[in-house]
Amino acid sequence: MKLFIMTILNGLTLAALYFLVASGFTLVFGLMRNVNLAHGSLYLAGAYLGFTILELTGSWILGVAAGFLSMAIMGLLFQVLIFRHIEGQDLRQTMVSIGISIIFADLMLAIWGGTTYQFNIPDALYGVVRLPVIQGYTIYRLFILAVAVVIGLALWFFLARTQVGMKVRAGVDDKDMLAATGVNVHRVFAIVFAIGAGLAGLAGVVGGSALSIAPGEDVRYLLASLVVVIVGGMGSVGGAVLGALLIGLAEQFGLAYTPTFGQVYTFIIMVATLAFWPQGFFGRKA
Repeated sequence: MKLFIMTILNGLTLAALYFLVASGFTLVFGLMRNVNLAHGSLYLAGAYLGFTILELTGSWILGVAAGFLSMAIMGLLFQVLIFRHIEGQDLRQTMVSIGISIIFADLMLAIWGGTTYQFNIPDALYGVVRLPVIQGYTIYRLFILAVAVVIGLALWFFLARTQVGMKVRAGVDDKDMLAATGVNVHRVFAIVFAIGAGLAGLAGVVGGSALSIAPGEDVRYLLASLVVVIVGGMGSVGGAVLGALLIGLAEQFGLAYTPTFGQVYTFIIMVATLAFWPQGFFGRKA
């Protein structure tokens, strides 16, 4: 029972981290249909920059802010300078974003080296909290879960209850019609791209504080984001929540009870979803 409860908690907190990364990917890839395979690089670059600011200032909060803001600006530049000019060209977007991710990986390796870094989190988030059956659970992991819930609700409210969110959804369905009403579609999409990239940077600092940051983490979280979006359905925040939960729990239960095949269950879920629900659980046909 102790192992079972611990595995559930580990799965939920891992799902929360996957959702933090995939939420930005859901906005950019799932909702706007921009194939940005450099999203994992934004995660790792945000983590590195957040770590650097933390080392310079001693403030973890400033590190989180730096991770979000720096990657939001980077995402804005991506949209304005690159993706705006290749809209609807999926193959070109794929190749360009892969090239960007390779350049980013080399630059980060040149600047920060191959060393693994670990954040110093605030004292209030250190320690464990007592829970039934198990002796205790890490406070910081529960904090990640709480952050994911807040961001998930904020994204739902943004897309469903704000004018900008409604314009985004309208622009995805019929960009020309929205432009005919006088709305600057490119400005709206640039805002969304910046938010998605900023969430990747924020996830880099929050996730790197729980685990670590090192070369290769960008590919890991890009793959996780892809699987979450595919399983949950493109453009759906609720789908991203469900996809992250399924993948996080499957990975942790696999590692706990069948360590040899721990990573296999993730791809079994993805293949089964594509076979029976090609649009994902909450996706819709284009």
